[in-house]
Amino acid sequence: MYSVNPLIINKMGTHEHKHHAKHKIGNIGFAVITTSNTRTMETDESGKWLIGFLQKKGHSCKYHAIVPNDKNKIKSEIAALLDNIAVQLIITSGGTGCGKKDVTIDAVAGLLEKKLEGFGELFRMLSYKEIGSAAIMSRALLGIAKGKIVVCVPGSVDAMKMAVQKLLVDELEHLIWESNR
Repeated sequence: MYSVNPLIINKMGTHEHKHHAKHKIGNIGFAVITTSNTRTMETDESGKWLIGFLQKKGHSCKYHAIVPNDKNKIKSEIAALLDNIAVQLIITSGGTGCGKKDVTIDAVAGLLEKKLEGFGELFRMLSYKEIGSAAIMSRALLGIAKGKIVVCVPGSVDAMKMAVQKLLVDELEHLIWESNR
């Protein structure tokens, strides 16, 4: 009977992953949706930080909006962006908690073709190190729809920085490449 050494399989998987991770997409068109009943373009610190950070990395903001905490309005905005050929990445800020007004995840989840659960798990792990057990109230999410990456992050600047700098930025081009092959 033929047997395969599991160590060889794991090495092949690691090698293949590293090979694919080298694919460069270049300038990524992105959209930022802040879900809030109180924030404005002037007070949207998370959105402003995100746009500045991604632009410094060579990417282009194609859309930025403040959308009320309304499931149907959020879903409509995301659906329109999924049909926008200039946008490859959609990031939402806010509405990911457990309160009644936190409906972003509920609006977005049904639009996704694939959910990448590891993002939320790692985000909560990192959050736990920063804020303790309150991290269980976060519903951060990453998924794929129509070949686009959709990310939902809590609305605080610190949460946005942690999600983007520690989890998303190093895998962004690889995620986009994988979602379209």
